[in-house]
Amino acid sequence: MAEAETPQDVGPKKKSKLPLILGLALFLVLGGGGFYAVYSGMILAHPTAEATTAKGSAAADIAFVPIEPVVISLGQVADNHHLKFAAQLEVEKAAESDVTHLLPRIADVLNGYLRAVEVAELEDPDALVRLRSQMLRRIQIVTGDGQVRDLLVTEFVLN
Repeated sequence: MAEAETPQDVGPKKKSKLPLILGLALFLVLGGGGFYAVYSGMILAHPTAEATTAKGSAAADIAFVPIEPVVISLGQVADNHHLKFAAQLEVEKAAESDVTHLLPRIADVLNGYLRAVEVAELEDPDALVRLRSQMLRRIQIVTGDGQVRDLLVTEFVLN
């Protein structure tokens, strides 16, 4: 009789899908919360973004100091290669007069550096990024740290 009471055709018990559904829902909620936290700046915020938000507009605090264009002869006289270079310095408004006062030294540093660069390097399309960073570093040494924020190359013509 014990055999008659237990059904023989009952298959294996199916697993519940509830943990999968709960895991998926938890994943979506946590992923959305993480995205919102990063997007809104609650975490991993860039310090410049916070400073800009706190001050209002960062553009009001900067000034541009033009560097007089220079024409530099490159290589031998027979080659007749010249580089025409012009740029502007991005500075804090408070440092504008100090940097303007140092423009002759800045021009001297740029002249010396650009004359020392090989013509082959100047002709490389990717060279401007390297040259710009090298020139900016030299200008920051002349003016002192924190005076010049960036070097904006406005003209770079090689003929």
